[in-house]
Amino acid sequence: MNKLNHEGLLVLEQPFIKVPLEQLKKSARTSQRQLDKEFSNLSRDINELATKSKQEELKTKEVTDVIEGMVGRLHKLKRKLNDIKEEESMYVSRSRIRLEHLNELTKIPTANIEAYTQWSRVRLGRILVDYMLREGLSKTAERLAKEDGIDKQYVDVELFSQSKRVEQALQKHSCAEALRWCKENKSNLIKNNSTLEFNLRLQEYIELVRFRRTSDAIAYSRKYLTPWSETHMKDLQQALGLLAFSSNTNCQPYKKLYDTSRWDQLIRQFRSDNFALNSLTSQPLLSVTLQAGLSALKTPMCYQPENRNINCPVCSADTLGNLAENLPLSHHVNSTIVCRLSGEIMDEDNAPMALPNGYVYSHKALTDMAAKNNGKVQCPRTGDVFEITQLKKVFIS
Repeated sequence: MNKLNHEGLLVLEQPFIKVPLEQLKKSARTSQRQLDKEFSNLSRDINELATKSKQEELKTKEVTDVIEGMVGRLHKLKRKLNDIKEEESMYVSRSRIRLEHLNELTKIPTANIEAYTQWSRVRLGRILVDYMLREGLSKTAERLAKEDGIDKQYVDVELFSQSKRVEQALQKHSCAEALRWCKENKSNLIKNNSTLEFNLRLQEYIELVRFRRTSDAIAYSRKYLTPWSETHMKDLQQALGLLAFSSNTNCQPYKKLYDTSRWDQLIRQFRSDNFALNSLTSQPLLSVTLQAGLSALKTPMCYQPENRNINCPVCSADTLGNLAENLPLSHHVNSTIVCRLSGEIMDEDNAPMALPNGYVYSHKALTDMAAKNNGKVQCPRTGDVFEITQLKKVFIS
């Protein structure tokens, strides 16, 4: 019986639950900000009316206009709050559906039954869609989800669509979308000690200097960079020094500041901060899951060309072997010996057989070879040829 490790599987699924919860918290904060802002404005207008009323400076039309304006703002606020409420209901529903999906796993005792196969198929679909969304392949992800019958509540299309808009704007050398995102998530970015907003402001300043808009650059630095002086004084000093150098300078660190690769750094930093804010793993779940499996298979033999196994994914240097290169070796209390010829396990039913030159292969593979070569076997490593009668059975203690 292949008993399931429910706890181990559920640990990998933490982002699956946390993402809609983080989105729900974000919607709640947006709703609170809207209420605070409008109530503050209403309170100000009411206080102004009260002050003018005491001074007997109010006219009927003025009161009517102020009240109508307040009513209009309240109607507008109501529409915004209704939209936010629908969004919150979606995230609550999504959380419930995902919890029910994970709860199905806890009712499956072993991996050898159809229920687990079906659940795993859905999970694989989720993981593949998540990977494609991270890579910006949104149309392919949506098509795969539709064809595989993956519930749309299992994937975070909205989150990655927003991320894609920000990244595309940065690729076009525009910080506007990213700065808007920073404003929406300002409190959480501060909690995480993020420097993304500063780096975006610095980049906008650099672009002004690049095109020799010196007056605009100085005004921009005073408005947006000076408030960061306590924590980024060295960066500010270098930024101001940039005014004395053109974009084709070879003088460091100013050449580095002008380097357009900074836009790629901003994209990576935005992606990292966005994932952190939404409780997403820095790596796709597909990579994390593959690495867990590859680490369990990896042995010192995998990177020795003469000892590679044809059925081992780690031994395939051109594909999964690259992903496993920096992973730890597997911990095996009991070794498993695999035949280099057939890729099958050697055990009491398929005993290891030693050739006179010392190399060992499985009984089944050697007898199959001998049957096709008039009772002779050839060592694939050395090319030596031996009679089948020269083989000796190997016993492992």
